[in-house]
Amino acid sequence: MNPSWFQSIDSYCERLDPSFWAEPVNAVSNGFFLLAAADAFWTWKTKGRSDWPVLWLIIVAAIVGIGSFLFHTFANRWSLLADVLPIAVFIYSYFLLAMRRYLRLKIVPAIAVTLAFVAFNVSFGRLWFGLFPGVGLNGSVGYLPALMALATVGSACLLIGMKQPGRALLWAACVFSLSLFFRSIDSAVCSALPLGTHAFWHMLNALVLWILMNAALVRGSEERLLHVPR
Repeated sequence: MNPSWFQSIDSYCERLDPSFWAEPVNAVSNGFFLLAAADAFWTWKTKGRSDWPVLWLIIVAAIVGIGSFLFHTFANRWSLLADVLPIAVFIYSYFLLAMRRYLRLKIVPAIAVTLAFVAFNVSFGRLWFGLFPGVGLNGSVGYLPALMALATVGSACLLIGMKQPGRALLWAACVFSLSLFFRSIDSAVCSALPLGTHAFWHMLNALVLWILMNAALVRGSEERLLHVPR
């Protein structure tokens, strides 16, 4: 492996040196992702065993927690990928599920819209910094498209009468907004709060994923009861 992959990364208040346990709070707080995944799995096991798309989301949610734990312990370039890639997989997987299960799009249009969202997400940083040069929000800019998607798809669900997923997505958007706030201020509050606020990002994001997974499970159960084709 290229030695550069082992280059240390120090991005958070809590980390004062490159040692494995330099971020104990940030590292351990990733356990909330595992709790969210475990609870969703229990619900899936008892109510939605045939709902394979949600099982996939549950597995990815658990991997999100593991990947983030690796980054906040090893804190280098390879573990950064272990952190960000599962998050991206969850975002795009859930977006596709929402297109199919909530907005009732056929498979080809759903994939097309998802790919358009991926393209928007990839290009968003350039657009943002073109409008707001130097405003990096402590590295949180890349998550703004996900927040926009939650708010937009949630509102669209309400407009077409999908009240349950619509409300869940809007609640998730509210929690995610607060989560992004804590992520964005972590560096700014170091002098007052040596541990920083990044752990709240983990805790609240775990809640976001829990809300989203359970919303998908509920809607899937309703579809099976009503025999609605997907």
